[in-house]
Amino acid sequence: MATCDDLISMQATNLWCLPENYQMKYFFYHVLSWPQLLWVAQDHNGKIVGYVLAKMDDENEGKPDHKPHGHITSLAVLRTHRKRGIATRLMQNSQREMKDIFGAEFVSLHVRRSNRAAFHLYNETLKYDIHDVEKGYYADGEDAYDMRCNYSEEQVGKPVVDSDDEDENEEEGAILTDGMESLAIKAS
Repeated sequence: MATCDDLISMQATNLWCLPENYQMKYFFYHVLSWPQLLWVAQDHNGKIVGYVLAKMDDENEGKPDHKPHGHITSLAVLRTHRKRGIATRLMQNSQREMKDIFGAEFVSLHVRRSNRAAFHLYNETLKYDIHDVEKGYYADGEDAYDMRCNYSEEQVGKPVVDSDDEDENEEEGAILTDGMESLAIKAS
């Protein structure tokens, strides 16, 4: 899990990678409210190369038809570390915690219609489906796909706890941290 010490690097990664940027108070809000849902990936020098910023959606809490669900606020991996499975593992860790700790029934996120790489990750790899299209969602007026992933073992993913597993798409030396232990991502 990410810690308060990681927030400056997470924000810097956000600024490098994404056109949607958040003030530091928004990062603090997430880490103080849902620390189990924020994950970072670090290289062998301890530099953060990716993160997932997530929360539980409490917008309709208390209403009769409310279903507990998580929301991915932001996901970013530095360009130098993409195509190595880091984003997938960050997402799976956050999704697993949403379900196990908070009892989420599904996870939602927004993605730009023009972001084909992110759409492929969410739709093909992580099994998110388009729930709706939100016209003019982004500040520049671009539409967003409102995507959702209902929980199943395949979609949530197994916990990433065994550093001996090898994945041909992973980079040696990248680490996912969870506060108590580090999880190396190794190349074959």
